[in-house]
Amino acid sequence: MLELNGRNLTLDDVGAVARRGASATLAASARTAMEASRQVVVERLAAGEPVYGVNTGFGELASQRIAEADTRSLQERLLLSHAAGVGKSLPDEIVRAMLLLRANTLARGHSGVRVELVERILTMLDGGVLAIVPRKGSVGASGDLAQLAHLALPLIGRGRVRVNGRELDAGEALADAGMEPLVLEPKEGLALINGTQAMTAGLALSALDARTLVRLADLVGALSTDAFRGTDACFDPRVHELRPHPGQITSAANLWRLLQGSGIRESHRVGDVRVQDPYSFRCMPQVHGAARDVLDDVIRKVEIEINAVTDNPLVFPRAGDVVSAGNFHGEPMAMAADFLAIALAEVGAISERRIEKLTYPAFSGLPAFLVEDAGLNSGFMLAHVTAAALASENKGLAHPASTDSIPTSADKEDHVSMGQTAALKLRRVVRNLRRILAIELLAAAQGIEFARPLRSTEALESLHGRVRERVSMWREDRVMAEDIAAAESLLAQEGETLVVGID
Repeated sequence: MLELNGRNLTLDDVGAVARRGASATLAASARTAMEASRQVVVERLAAGEPVYGVNTGFGELASQRIAEADTRSLQERLLLSHAAGVGKSLPDEIVRAMLLLRANTLARGHSGVRVELVERILTMLDGGVLAIVPRKGSVGASGDLAQLAHLALPLIGRGRVRVNGRELDAGEALADAGMEPLVLEPKEGLALINGTQAMTAGLALSALDARTLVRLADLVGALSTDAFRGTDACFDPRVHELRPHPGQITSAANLWRLLQGSGIRESHRVGDVRVQDPYSFRCMPQVHGAARDVLDDVIRKVEIEINAVTDNPLVFPRAGDVVSAGNFHGEPMAMAADFLAIALAEVGAISERRIEKLTYPAFSGLPAFLVEDAGLNSGFMLAHVTAAALASENKGLAHPASTDSIPTSADKEDHVSMGQTAALKLRRVVRNLRRILAIELLAAAQGIEFARPLRSTEALESLHGRVRERVSMWREDRVMAEDIAAAESLLAQEGETLVVGID
């Protein structure tokens, strides 16, 4: 059970709630902070002072004063009008992460909402009452307005939800759970939809996946190196001490350690006519390491954002101030998602090159396309083509979304981040990378077979064995897609186990 106070949520906490069903509750300190900020809003309203989004219109309509009798209706209408998303719904894990992050930012006590509102969010999260949230419709200006409006609709009994995989009207789901729809108080509708929680939730989960994938890239790359009869000299720690980028040093150390003691390596240590391996093998630490450094930076930014207050206006209880500003702008997350997409696309690109080298006998010395009786059999010919297609798709997806902007809201929102677009593209890059690494894993495992009876290291033979539990050696042509799916499943389901002991 996580205790939310708006300050100490971690990336692993997000994963635990989004993917493993962990629960969260509101810390006592958060209740106190929220009550203090709510009192400021109540006092401002009682004094009749104009407060943006509380007793005024929104955006370009901010100059329109709203009668006191209409301030509750204003908040409900805001949710209804802003729930303008389109397209396929976001996966449940992202919706769960969004609920957690929204509760955490409100718990910080600078949004002027009631404790009851956050408690209801957490009750719905714990009960698995998950809003149907269309993935498109955000430009990342005042954050993810459309997605957060859809996320909030069930709180007032509107919209549709998914409960245990079944879609139904939110009002029906609340009744089934013994809950009444909330009536939003002034400021609460606005506080629910201003923020970056859609893009940040997607980015956070992609960063978790990437943390495993960059380690898998070292593991699979080491197996490919042995299958290729490559040298481990380029991973010598002394080399990387002379260019001490942290990710490069870590990746090189992994590759060096994984290859020490290989019987395959020892078999060609003397008399090998090759002088140097291709860059896709020799430069793995430099490429994988650069991606690791980007990932580390992205994780730092995500852990700032998941504990940030991205509402507007912001309430400062000690001073009694209500300040309109721009913390909802998604640029930090948009750039982070774009940078990570570029980094992971490069990991996939160098993996595709290793696959090509393994299937090409002029480089590898292995049978053409990794199969005996080539010609009658095509072997891994089209597996490589699939990897090339995925790597090429990633190049297009790596084009930054954050360098685009399109004015909205009568030009009041005249610069936007496109952060949700960046996060959605990143998710596709992650999925493509996992599939490329799955194809490389199959090719490397096949290459190892041609070295028998020689054996690799204990760690790499263990990996080879895990592959063979799901996919047999390729002796004659069969449906390749089934093997790729099996290898992808291995990396998706057991990736974190496979990389235990790998930094």
